[in-house]
Amino acid sequence: MAYRKLGVDNKHRRSMLATQTKQVVMNESITTTETRAKETRKFVEKMITYAKKGDLVSRRKALAFLHNDKKVVDKLFNDLAKRYENRKGGYTQILKLSERRGDDALMVILKLVEEEKPAAKEEKKPAKKAAKKETKEEAKEEKTEE
Repeated sequence: MAYRKLGVDNKHRRSMLATQTKQVVMNESITTTETRAKETRKFVEKMITYAKKGDLVSRRKALAFLHNDKKVVDKLFNDLAKRYENRKGGYTQILKLSERRGDDALMVILKLVEEEKPAAKEEKKPAKKAAKKETKEEAKEEKTEE
């Protein structure tokens, strides 16, 4: 099988994963067990990919999975699609916490990745390269002058 059963029947599992996906989209992070977070991550990534496509079919698929919750789908298609439009994947991040006291299940935080400003990084890199090129050229000129 290509999925984790999570100790519940199929209807309960699908409902639980849809609810956790809605919570991640609305709150941008949840605290859950590691196995549930790994399984939920697949669906969050899929919903954001649907949002980036932005067509009617994708919106209907997202609505069908998310129990027709229009607020969540609107946030997906309006906010998160714009935030991740230049990112090709990896919209979520899992941060490990400690074990739960009752059953020693490893607890984690599943959260959406904050999109960094790629324009600011691109501006810094060429400036450094240009400065290095200038210093190399100056060094060559000094050698030729001697």
